[in-house]
Amino acid sequence: MGFNFISLLFLPLLSVFILSGSNQAFASDNTLLVNSNHRNSTAAGGLSSLRGKKQRSGCNLFLGRWVFDASYPFYDTSSCPFIDGEFNCGKRPDKQFLKYSWQPASCSIPRFDGAAFLRRWRGKRVMFVGDSLSLNMWESLGCMIHASVPNAKYTFLKRTPLSTITFQEYGVTLYLYRTPYIVDIAKEKVGRVLNLGAIEGGANAWKNMDVLVFNSWHWWTHKGNSQGWDYIRDGSSLVRDMNRLDAFYKGLSTWGRWVDQNVDTTKTKVFFQGISPTHYEGREWNEPRKSCTGQMQPLGGSNYPSGQPESAGVVSKVLGAMKTRVFLLDITTLSQLRKDAHPSTYGGDGGNDCSHWCLPGLPDTWNQLLYAALSM
Repeated sequence: MGFNFISLLFLPLLSVFILSGSNQAFASDNTLLVNSNHRNSTAAGGLSSLRGKKQRSGCNLFLGRWVFDASYPFYDTSSCPFIDGEFNCGKRPDKQFLKYSWQPASCSIPRFDGAAFLRRWRGKRVMFVGDSLSLNMWESLGCMIHASVPNAKYTFLKRTPLSTITFQEYGVTLYLYRTPYIVDIAKEKVGRVLNLGAIEGGANAWKNMDVLVFNSWHWWTHKGNSQGWDYIRDGSSLVRDMNRLDAFYKGLSTWGRWVDQNVDTTKTKVFFQGISPTHYEGREWNEPRKSCTGQMQPLGGSNYPSGQPESAGVVSKVLGAMKTRVFLLDITTLSQLRKDAHPSTYGGDGGNDCSHWCLPGLPDTWNQLLYAALSM
């Protein structure tokens, strides 16, 4: 089964409405801009000013460009106690990749304020559910908050499948629940079975959260020794393999039904972290002999030459069929433009990592967009 990308322009899961009228002037599609007034839009009052002014038109937070911004990054690698070695790019000799901020095409977004986040979400629980890209985003949010309140007491507990960062005096806990496929993998006589219709393994841990951010896809493409299962259970059928997009669609649909049946959106805000791209194939951005290795700046413009992956269409299809209001953090295209932001050969795990992202780095923007969406 192949899926075409489904545009849901008028659904709240793709567009968050905020003040229009950014005073950024855009250059040509191939030019990266210098964000000269970003500091003004990121003052402590930025959040309240967005709330207080009358909104005149809608803004898609995820349509825009990367601009050079000397005020970035939000924190230093050495100052954050939560960063895994695989995301630590401290040995990377070039630092320009840290100096870009995301600028939506027709509005401004508030700069992340960790102290304001803690005050607003005092006593609340935020959970990231998914794979190592969820880990990437979870650690990023912990670092961003810690940088804002460096003297605040915290606890940091990392276990499988559930890890926590708690900022004690605020009672705010950031949870990470590791489950690469979201649906269950069960041990049966034949081996490890990925059950596309079951979502019982960790689901109880996801209940009663104030914010849920789900993510999956990265592991659905793995084959060979890195594949996390031996068989797939699809209804009454047990198969060795199947079209991975079909499998993803069926598994994600199971998740969608679980959310519809178990999440009260008057108490819990639900997000889906969009598809995070890889940069192993330079042909995708018209450099066929290259990967992320040695890349030092983003692509200019707002569009990725090869377009969005089919998996993004699967996500849109599933979200569009749900009864629950789920916000899509549509980070795919803006992340595709960041071929420069991967650990590459500088991550702690060795090899050439063009899947995950340096910290500080791109996931900080994902969290800034989450922050903007939560502010609405």
